[in-house]
Amino acid sequence: MMKQDTEEYNTCPLNWDCEKCDKSLCLRIVAVADFPTVHGHFKIVGFINNKDKKDHIMVVKGNVAGRENILTRPHSSCVTGDALGSLQCDCGPQLAKSLTRIDKEGCGLLLYMQQEGRGIGLTNKIRAYMLEDLGEDTYDANVDLGFKPDERSYELAAAMLKRFDVRSIRLLTNNPGKITELERYGVKVSQRVPLEINPNKYNRNYLKTKKTRFGHLPSLQAATLQKSARAIAKRRRR
Repeated sequence: MMKQDTEEYNTCPLNWDCEKCDKSLCLRIVAVADFPTVHGHFKIVGFINNKDKKDHIMVVKGNVAGRENILTRPHSSCVTGDALGSLQCDCGPQLAKSLTRIDKEGCGLLLYMQQEGRGIGLTNKIRAYMLEDLGEDTYDANVDLGFKPDERSYELAAAMLKRFDVRSIRLLTNNPGKITELERYGVKVSQRVPLEINPNKYNRNYLKTKKTRFGHLPSLQAATLQKSARAIAKRRRR
């Protein structure tokens, strides 16, 4: 697969001048490397494409090619959460938990998509933060900046899965919209696997907005019950 993609890349008659290409989508694997992490030992795969020209990657555990029911996490890039440890969202903990779970499974993959701020970009996401500081929620902040509440596309994610001939996936997500979008592009989703993250005092309203306005399915009640149970157990130990 890698050899075929490299040959196609090197022999492109347009030299990857994608603006002149008449293909609606052209996606190629250009690099595969060993990838040891604190969450487990994986392979990392680099792609190029003519759709948005962004550096989308895949983190892979085991042999996923041609297989069914592969544990899969499509994860949108979040510099503030994934790299800087922001407590305003649940992105960093979701990324860590996904990789740990895929490693434990022994076979699975994570699609790391360059779609910061639900597709509006990093600087615009910080502009949205300013509106949230004034009392707006993340849904309205995106809209007030002139964007859709969610600007993301899953066409490239689906193409990356097809490039590895993944037959069906078990989707790590709380977002039923991801199921709809991936299926729209031909991905068979055999199961939704919840990805629960306990809220903190900074992201509780954010998680509530994801549930009430974006239709996500995390259980804030479960986290609250866990917190209450710990408090009761602590009092009993006194």
